[in-house]
Amino acid sequence: MGLLDAILGRSKPVRPDLDQLFAVPSAALTLQAAAGFTPTGLGSVCFAGVEGGGFARLQEDVRELLDADTDRGGIPVEFSRDAYGYTWLLARHPADDTAGLVNDLHAVNTLLQDGGFGPHLLCSLIGFRHPDGRALALVYLYKRGTFYPFAPLPGDAEKRDNQLELQVRGALGDDLRVEKDLSRWFPVWGAPGL
Repeated sequence: MGLLDAILGRSKPVRPDLDQLFAVPSAALTLQAAAGFTPTGLGSVCFAGVEGGGFARLQEDVRELLDADTDRGGIPVEFSRDAYGYTWLLARHPADDTAGLVNDLHAVNTLLQDGGFGPHLLCSLIGFRHPDGRALALVYLYKRGTFYPFAPLPGDAEKRDNQLELQVRGALGDDLRVEKDLSRWFPVWGAPGL
């Protein structure tokens, strides 16, 4: 950061720290104890799709890496596009294998970043469910290096349980680097893995 940036109040962007994802299994235990939410075994990575052979090859590399255990009972990853044109990769693990799920999500993020597609990464999401049926996701913002909770209310209306989100923020403040700017807690309606 230069002197002019300091004078004009510009800050240096936060470098992504993908290793923050490895804090999720511990945070999952805290979340279960504090709010009763348990992992679903579903997680996803969202990125802006890129056209071209290099990206298509990288996407196939990701598929091969994560589908390597399908002959031993593993579930293949799924790719989908949302209404905004973003690509989602959905990974599935047993609900009690949060560490394995996080390893897969970390591997996808790392492959995309190392392949030169880091600027296209948007977020990663890990799904949770309460015994009463409520859904919750911990969303990792790639470009911010932070997490935030997303809790959609049950039903068709796109409404959030803001009280639950703030409760989760308070419970996980010691476990995860939680995004302080609430305006960056973007809704991820209909995200695979939620």
